[in-house]
Amino acid sequence: MCCLYGKLEADFEIKAPASKFHEMFHKKPHHLNNASGDKVQGCELHKGEWGKVGSIIYWNYFHEGKAIVAKTVIEAVDEEKNLIAFKTIEGDVLEQYKTFKFIMQATPKDEGKGSVVHWTLIYEKLHENIPHSYSILEFAAELSRDIDAHLMEDN
Repeated sequence: MCCLYGKLEADFEIKAPASKFHEMFHKKPHHLNNASGDKVQGCELHKGEWGKVGSIIYWNYFHEGKAIVAKTVIEAVDEEKNLIAFKTIEGDVLEQYKTFKFIMQATPKDEGKGSVVHWTLIYEKLHENIPHSYSILEFAAELSRDIDAHLMEDN
């Protein structure tokens, strides 16, 4: 029997400062559609405050050729480490996964130019015939590139 649990991780180099990249998810996720409008149509705060643990955010995005929705709760924030974790509590992804969690951490590169964005996806599939979520990891990579380009336009 195949394992139902999965964890995918990937690092992406960006030119933007780690703190600015983190800020887009932490304090300004409602601006993501400005950086990547073909992927993120918008997000709304449903409960709590932007960037606070326990706050609930409703996302509208485009993945694999279709409009998708997700409701996530912010599970963790570490501003010093530029880390934020979201757990999906409702939405289309839960049609295939029992649980789905996104963790994003941005770390400045040693030489001070640019950063490394580390994405971690942790999930449990509903059954063994569901594929691992490589397409969602690729979505995170493309979103990271778009955000980086957007942040660098401002410099």
